[in-house]
Amino acid sequence: VQLQASGGGLAQAGGSLRLSCVASGHTFSTYVMGWFRQAPGKEREFVAAIRWSSDSPYYGDSAKGRFTISRDNAKNTGYLQMNSLKPEDTAVYYCAAGRMDYGLGLESSYDYWGQGTLVTVSS
Repeated sequence: VQLQASGGGLAQAGGSLRLSCVASGHTFSTYVMGWFRQAPGKEREFVAAIRWSSDSPYYGDSAKGRFTISRDNAKNTGYLQMNSLKPEDTAVYYCAAGRMDYGLGLESSYDYWGQGTLVTVSS
């Protein structure tokens, strides 16, 4: 599976961005899709994940109430809608795909990673 993330850019605090992740090379619909982020000088952290059926999305603490993960299996694309952005959301955002149906918040649960897209939130 090859993953291509896009949609990053510059946003003001309180604004919104929508990230996309297009998958190719395999049956995307059978994979769990996740989003992680890495801020400068920090470790990569879990943001959100969604199973192939789109049931029960799972969010990290930083995303709850502000971000929404979704997917369109017919388009082999996943999305991360980010609202009420804060300067601390500034990071490179990575999409990932894996077959594991548990441990969705763990990097080790994902087999494939996109190249990352930079999100910068100004105050």
